[in-house]
Amino acid sequence: MSDSSSSPKLTHLNAAGQPAMVDVGQKAATRRVARARSRVVLGADILALVQQGDLPTRKGPVFQTAILAGIMGAKKTADLIPLCHPLGLDNCQVTVTVTPPDAVVIECTATVTGKTGVEMEALTGASVAALTIYDMCKALSHDIVIEQTRLLSKTGGKSDFLHVDKAE
Repeated sequence: MSDSSSSPKLTHLNAAGQPAMVDVGQKAATRRVARARSRVVLGADILALVQQGDLPTRKGPVFQTAILAGIMGAKKTADLIPLCHPLGLDNCQVTVTVTPPDAVVIECTATVTGKTGVEMEALTGASVAALTIYDMCKALSHDIVIEQTRLLSKTGGKSDFLHVDKAE
């Protein structure tokens, strides 16, 4: 067991245990990249409908609209997550991949040159894209499930991270 001086500490609490924004003023700006994923289980019938020309709706085609929403969500992360630093993203890419028989996988990659990481932006982008797909397909079913939202990788900060899928 490690001693308390080397164990992880919550960074958004001050000495009194109250919420506090992390001071990144003394940190060096580095290129930071984070990638996150979310999975939406639509069901085989809905997936078949959506695949036929990316189901057009009043809001637009489902997948294209979800991609735009994911990018917009990533850009608004600091407005949604308390104490999250506002970042001027260098890039944000969202992809939607059909995974038969019944789901889609959304991946969001966010990039910034800055003093703090972009994990929350990548996670928010993937989540908002997933929520958009749910919203646009909910008239067809309320059995849609959003699952497996997770950080896949991050680089450029104090510690890099790479998720490795375990064989089931």
